[in-house]
Amino acid sequence: MTTASEGVAAGLRARPPSRRVSSFVQRHVTLRLIALLSLPGLWLVVAYLGSLAAMLIAAFWTTNDFTGAVVHTTTLANFKTLFTEHVYRTVAFRSVSVAVLVTVVDAVLALPMAYYMAKVAGPRLRRILVVAILTPLWASYLVKAYAWRVMLSGDGVVNWALHPFGAHGPGYGLTAVVLTLAYLWLPFMVLPVFAGLERIPDSLLEASADAGARSWQTFRSVVLPLLFPAIVAGSIFTFSLTLGDYITVNVVGGTSQLFANVIYDNITTGGNLPFAAAAAFFPIAIMVGYLVAVRRTGALDNV
Repeated sequence: MTTASEGVAAGLRARPPSRRVSSFVQRHVTLRLIALLSLPGLWLVVAYLGSLAAMLIAAFWTTNDFTGAVVHTTTLANFKTLFTEHVYRTVAFRSVSVAVLVTVVDAVLALPMAYYMAKVAGPRLRRILVVAILTPLWASYLVKAYAWRVMLSGDGVVNWALHPFGAHGPGYGLTAVVLTLAYLWLPFMVLPVFAGLERIPDSLLEASADAGARSWQTFRSVVLPLLFPAIVAGSIFTFSLTLGDYITVNVVGGTSQLFANVIYDNITTGGNLPFAAAAAFFPIAIMVGYLVAVRRTGALDNV
Protein backbone atom coordinates (compact mmCIF):
# COMPACT_ATOMS: atom_id res chain seq x y z
CA MET A 1 0.00 0.00 0.00
CA THR A 2 2.81 2.37 0.88
CA THR A 3 4.57 1.56 -2.35
CA ALA A 4 1.39 2.28 -4.36
CA SER A 5 0.85 5.62 -2.58
CA GLU A 6 4.45 6.59 -3.19
CA GLY A 7 4.00 5.68 -6.86
CA VAL A 8 0.91 7.88 -7.21
CA ALA A 9 2.66 10.79 -5.47
CA ALA A 10 5.68 10.36 -7.69
CA GLY A 11 3.42 10.35 -10.74
CA LEU A 12 1.75 13.59 -9.61
CA ARG A 13 5.12 15.22 -9.03
CA ALA A 14 6.22 14.10 -12.46
CA ARG A 15 3.33 15.99 -14.12
CA PRO A 16 4.21 19.34 -15.65
CA PRO A 17 3.09 22.45 -13.68
CA SER A 18 0.40 23.31 -16.21
CA ARG A 19 -1.24 19.90 -15.75
CA ARG A 20 -1.15 20.21 -11.96
CA VAL A 21 -2.78 23.67 -12.14
CA SER A 22 -5.41 22.35 -14.54
CA SER A 23 -6.20 19.43 -12.22
CA PHE A 24 -6.46 21.78 -9.23
CA VAL A 25 -8.84 24.14 -11.03
CA GLN A 26 -10.91 21.20 -12.28
CA ARG A 27 -11.45 19.97 -8.72
CA HIS A 28 -12.60 23.38 -7.41
CA VAL A 29 -15.82 24.49 -9.10
CA THR A 30 -15.96 27.88 -7.36
CA LEU A 31 -12.46 28.77 -8.43
CA ARG A 32 -13.28 27.77 -11.99
CA LEU A 33 -16.36 29.98 -11.98
CA ILE A 34 -14.39 32.95 -10.60
CA ALA A 35 -11.73 32.50 -13.29
CA LEU A 36 -14.41 32.33 -15.98
CA LEU A 37 -16.20 35.51 -14.84
CA SER A 38 -13.18 37.56 -13.78
CA LEU A 39 -12.52 39.28 -17.12
CA PRO A 40 -16.20 40.07 -17.91
CA GLY A 41 -16.67 41.26 -14.34
CA LEU A 42 -13.58 43.46 -14.55
CA TRP A 43 -14.85 44.96 -17.80
CA LEU A 44 -18.27 45.62 -16.23
CA VAL A 45 -16.80 47.32 -13.17
CA VAL A 46 -14.11 49.36 -14.92
CA ALA A 47 -15.64 50.23 -18.29
CA TYR A 48 -19.35 50.41 -17.49
CA LEU A 49 -19.80 51.19 -13.81
CA GLY A 50 -16.58 53.21 -13.80
CA SER A 51 -17.81 55.44 -16.61
CA LEU A 52 -21.14 55.95 -14.85
CA ALA A 53 -19.29 56.91 -11.66
CA ALA A 54 -17.12 59.37 -13.58
CA MET A 55 -20.24 60.87 -15.17
CA LEU A 56 -21.92 61.22 -11.78
CA ILE A 57 -18.89 63.05 -10.39
CA ALA A 58 -18.69 65.35 -13.43
CA ALA A 59 -22.39 66.21 -13.07
CA PHE A 60 -21.58 68.16 -9.89
CA TRP A 61 -18.99 70.37 -11.63
CA THR A 62 -19.56 73.54 -13.64
CA THR A 63 -17.91 75.41 -16.49
CA ASN A 64 -16.39 78.86 -16.54
CA ASP A 65 -18.73 81.20 -18.41
CA PHE A 66 -15.81 83.11 -19.95
CA THR A 67 -13.26 80.41 -20.85
CA GLY A 68 -15.54 77.37 -21.01
CA ALA A 69 -13.09 75.39 -18.87
CA VAL A 70 -14.45 72.84 -16.41
CA VAL A 71 -14.44 74.10 -12.82
CA HIS A 72 -13.93 71.22 -10.39
CA THR A 73 -16.14 72.68 -7.67
CA THR A 74 -18.98 70.60 -6.23
CA THR A 75 -22.36 72.21 -6.84
CA LEU A 76 -25.98 71.29 -7.56
CA ALA A 77 -26.40 74.08 -10.11
CA ASN A 78 -26.77 71.72 -13.08
CA PHE A 79 -29.52 69.67 -11.45
CA LYS A 80 -31.23 72.84 -10.23
CA THR A 81 -31.32 74.16 -13.80
CA LEU A 82 -32.79 70.91 -15.08
CA PHE A 83 -35.57 70.92 -12.48
CA THR A 84 -36.41 74.61 -12.50
CA GLU A 85 -36.18 75.57 -16.19
CA HIS A 86 -39.54 75.09 -17.92
CA VAL A 87 -37.96 74.14 -21.24
CA TYR A 88 -36.20 71.10 -19.81
CA ARG A 89 -39.37 69.88 -18.10
CA THR A 90 -41.18 70.20 -21.42
CA VAL A 91 -38.48 68.29 -23.28
CA ALA A 92 -38.45 65.60 -20.58
CA PHE A 93 -42.23 65.10 -20.82
CA ARG A 94 -42.00 65.04 -24.62
CA SER A 95 -39.22 62.43 -24.54
CA VAL A 96 -41.16 60.09 -22.26
CA SER A 97 -44.31 60.57 -24.34
CA VAL A 98 -42.50 59.68 -27.57
CA ALA A 99 -40.95 56.61 -25.92
CA VAL A 100 -44.39 55.45 -24.71
CA LEU A 101 -45.97 56.04 -28.13
CA VAL A 102 -43.22 54.13 -29.94
CA THR A 103 -43.61 51.24 -27.51
CA VAL A 104 -47.40 51.15 -27.94
CA VAL A 105 -47.17 51.32 -31.74
CA ASP A 106 -44.62 48.51 -31.83
CA ALA A 107 -46.71 46.36 -29.48
CA VAL A 108 -49.85 46.86 -31.61
CA LEU A 109 -47.94 45.96 -34.78
CA ALA A 110 -45.99 43.09 -33.25
CA LEU A 111 -48.96 41.18 -31.80
CA PRO A 112 -50.68 40.19 -35.08
CA MET A 113 -47.35 39.70 -36.87
CA ALA A 114 -45.95 37.44 -34.15
CA TYR A 115 -49.26 35.57 -33.78
CA TYR A 116 -49.32 34.73 -37.48
CA MET A 117 -45.69 33.61 -37.36
CA ALA A 118 -46.14 31.43 -34.27
CA LYS A 119 -49.64 29.98 -34.68
CA VAL A 120 -50.68 30.21 -38.34
CA ALA A 121 -47.65 30.02 -40.62
CA GLY A 122 -46.09 26.66 -41.43
CA PRO A 123 -42.52 25.79 -40.39
CA ARG A 124 -40.97 26.87 -43.71
CA LEU A 125 -42.90 30.14 -43.95
CA ARG A 126 -42.16 30.81 -40.27
CA ARG A 127 -38.41 30.63 -40.92
CA ILE A 128 -38.77 32.96 -43.90
CA LEU A 129 -40.73 35.48 -41.82
CA VAL A 130 -38.17 35.38 -39.00
CA VAL A 131 -35.42 36.12 -41.51
CA ALA A 132 -37.54 38.94 -42.97
CA ILE A 133 -37.91 40.46 -39.49
CA LEU A 134 -34.18 40.19 -38.78
CA THR A 135 -32.96 41.43 -42.18
CA PRO A 136 -33.56 45.18 -41.50
CA LEU A 137 -31.24 44.92 -38.49
CA TRP A 138 -28.36 44.30 -40.88
CA ALA A 139 -28.98 47.58 -42.70
CA SER A 140 -27.33 50.78 -41.56
CA TYR A 141 -29.22 52.82 -38.99
CA LEU A 142 -28.54 56.05 -40.87
CA VAL A 143 -29.64 54.58 -44.20
CA LYS A 144 -33.01 53.61 -42.71
CA ALA A 145 -33.45 56.97 -40.98
CA TYR A 146 -32.66 58.95 -44.14
CA ALA A 147 -34.91 56.63 -46.17
CA TRP A 148 -37.79 57.75 -43.95
CA ARG A 149 -36.69 61.35 -44.39
CA VAL A 150 -36.99 60.94 -48.17
CA MET A 151 -40.37 59.20 -47.90
CA LEU A 152 -41.79 61.88 -45.58
CA SER A 153 -40.52 64.83 -47.62
CA GLY A 154 -42.89 67.11 -49.52
CA ASP A 155 -42.50 65.16 -52.77
CA GLY A 156 -41.91 61.81 -51.09
CA VAL A 157 -43.71 58.49 -51.41
CA VAL A 158 -46.06 59.15 -48.48
CA ASN A 159 -47.50 62.35 -49.94
CA TRP A 160 -47.65 60.73 -53.38
CA ALA A 161 -49.67 57.79 -52.04
CA LEU A 162 -52.05 59.98 -50.00
CA HIS A 163 -52.58 62.66 -52.66
CA PRO A 164 -55.39 60.80 -54.54
CA PHE A 165 -57.38 60.72 -51.28
CA GLY A 166 -56.94 64.43 -50.65
CA ALA A 167 -54.61 63.85 -47.71
CA HIS A 168 -50.93 64.46 -47.06
CA GLY A 169 -48.20 63.02 -44.90
CA PRO A 170 -47.15 64.27 -41.47
CA GLY A 171 -43.98 65.91 -42.77
CA TYR A 172 -41.13 66.40 -40.33
CA GLY A 173 -41.90 66.56 -36.63
CA LEU A 174 -42.80 64.38 -33.66
CA THR A 175 -45.16 62.20 -35.72
CA ALA A 176 -42.34 61.45 -38.13
CA VAL A 177 -40.05 60.66 -35.19
CA VAL A 178 -42.57 58.19 -33.74
CA LEU A 179 -43.08 56.49 -37.12
CA THR A 180 -39.37 56.22 -37.83
CA LEU A 181 -38.42 54.96 -34.37
CA ALA A 182 -41.32 52.49 -34.38
CA TYR A 183 -39.99 51.08 -37.63
CA LEU A 184 -36.41 50.95 -36.37
CA TRP A 185 -37.22 49.15 -33.11
CA LEU A 186 -40.05 46.90 -34.34
CA PRO A 187 -37.88 43.74 -34.57
CA PHE A 188 -36.97 44.15 -30.89
CA MET A 189 -40.67 43.83 -30.05
CA VAL A 190 -41.66 41.18 -32.58
CA LEU A 191 -39.03 38.62 -31.59
CA PRO A 192 -39.83 38.47 -27.81
CA VAL A 193 -43.57 38.37 -28.53
CA PHE A 194 -43.02 35.63 -31.12
CA ALA A 195 -40.99 33.61 -28.62
CA GLY A 196 -43.68 34.11 -25.98
CA LEU A 197 -46.44 32.94 -28.33
CA GLU A 198 -44.46 29.84 -29.26
CA ARG A 199 -44.42 28.84 -25.58
CA ILE A 200 -48.22 29.00 -25.32
CA PRO A 201 -49.63 25.50 -26.00
CA ASP A 202 -52.22 25.27 -28.76
CA SER A 203 -54.28 23.09 -26.43
CA LEU A 204 -55.06 26.16 -24.28
CA LEU A 205 -56.50 27.98 -27.27
CA GLU A 206 -58.50 24.92 -28.31
CA ALA A 207 -59.82 24.47 -24.78
CA SER A 208 -60.92 28.11 -24.68
CA ALA A 209 -62.72 27.69 -28.01
CA ASP A 210 -64.37 24.46 -26.82
CA ALA A 211 -65.60 26.32 -23.71
CA GLY A 212 -67.44 28.75 -25.98
CA ALA A 213 -65.07 31.73 -25.75
CA ARG A 214 -64.83 33.96 -28.78
CA SER A 215 -61.54 34.93 -30.37
CA TRP A 216 -61.28 38.29 -28.60
CA GLN A 217 -62.21 36.76 -25.26
CA THR A 218 -59.58 34.04 -25.73
CA PHE A 219 -56.97 36.65 -26.55
CA ARG A 220 -57.89 38.83 -23.57
CA SER A 221 -58.29 36.07 -20.97
CA VAL A 222 -55.78 33.44 -22.10
CA VAL A 223 -53.20 34.78 -24.53
CA LEU A 224 -52.57 38.27 -23.17
CA PRO A 225 -51.87 37.28 -19.53
CA LEU A 226 -49.42 34.59 -20.66
CA LEU A 227 -47.88 36.96 -23.20
CA PHE A 228 -47.47 39.89 -20.81
CA PRO A 229 -43.84 39.04 -19.79
CA ALA A 230 -42.81 38.87 -23.46
CA ILE A 231 -44.44 42.23 -24.20
CA VAL A 232 -42.65 43.73 -21.20
CA ALA A 233 -39.34 42.33 -22.42
CA GLY A 234 -39.86 43.93 -25.82
CA SER A 235 -40.99 47.22 -24.28
CA ILE A 236 -37.73 47.48 -22.32
CA PHE A 237 -35.86 47.54 -25.62
CA THR A 238 -38.16 49.95 -27.46
CA PHE A 239 -38.60 52.31 -24.50
CA SER A 240 -34.90 52.54 -23.59
CA LEU A 241 -33.68 52.80 -27.19
CA THR A 242 -36.12 55.62 -27.86
CA LEU A 243 -35.07 57.54 -24.74
CA GLY A 244 -31.43 57.39 -25.79
CA ASP A 245 -31.92 58.23 -29.47
CA TYR A 246 -30.94 61.64 -30.82
CA ILE A 247 -30.06 60.93 -34.46
CA THR A 248 -33.59 60.25 -35.72
CA VAL A 249 -34.83 63.49 -34.18
CA ASN A 250 -32.13 65.39 -36.07
CA VAL A 251 -33.05 63.61 -39.32
CA VAL A 252 -36.87 63.72 -39.34
CA GLY A 253 -37.78 65.71 -36.23
CA GLY A 254 -37.75 69.14 -37.80
CA THR A 255 -37.51 71.69 -34.99
CA SER A 256 -38.49 69.16 -32.31
CA GLN A 257 -36.01 68.18 -29.64
CA LEU A 258 -35.81 65.30 -27.18
CA PHE A 259 -33.75 64.94 -24.04
CA ALA A 260 -31.02 62.98 -25.80
CA ASN A 261 -30.54 66.00 -28.06
CA VAL A 262 -30.02 68.19 -24.99
CA ILE A 263 -27.19 65.88 -23.91
CA TYR A 264 -25.68 65.72 -27.39
CA ASP A 265 -25.88 69.48 -28.03
CA ASN A 266 -24.23 70.32 -24.71
CA ILE A 267 -21.33 68.03 -25.57
CA THR A 268 -20.74 68.97 -29.21
CA THR A 269 -22.04 72.53 -29.52
CA GLY A 270 -22.27 74.02 -26.06
CA GLY A 271 -19.16 72.34 -24.69
CA ASN A 272 -20.82 72.08 -21.27
CA LEU A 273 -19.77 68.59 -20.26
CA PRO A 274 -20.90 68.83 -16.61
CA PHE A 275 -24.40 69.88 -17.64
CA ALA A 276 -24.53 67.08 -20.22
CA ALA A 277 -23.50 64.61 -17.52
CA ALA A 278 -26.26 65.85 -15.25
CA ALA A 279 -28.81 65.64 -18.07
CA ALA A 280 -27.71 62.08 -18.84
CA PHE A 281 -29.10 60.95 -15.51
CA PHE A 282 -32.64 61.71 -16.64
CA PRO A 283 -32.97 58.70 -19.01
CA ILE A 284 -31.11 56.55 -16.48
CA ALA A 285 -33.53 57.52 -13.72
CA ILE A 286 -36.54 56.93 -15.97
CA MET A 287 -35.32 53.47 -16.98
CA VAL A 288 -34.49 52.51 -13.39
CA GLY A 289 -37.99 53.58 -12.34
CA TYR A 290 -39.51 51.68 -15.26
CA LEU A 291 -37.59 48.50 -14.41
CA VAL A 292 -38.54 48.76 -10.75
CA ALA A 293 -42.21 49.16 -11.68
CA VAL A 294 -42.02 46.20 -14.05
CA ARG A 295 -40.23 44.16 -11.41
CA ARG A 296 -43.04 44.78 -8.93
CA THR A 297 -45.54 43.31 -11.42
CA GLY A 298 -43.55 40.06 -11.51
CA ALA A 299 -43.27 40.12 -15.30
CA LEU A 300 -39.49 39.80 -15.33
CA ASP A 301 -39.68 36.59 -13.27
CA ASN A 302 -41.21 34.73 -16.22
CA VAL A 303 -39.17 36.16 -19.10
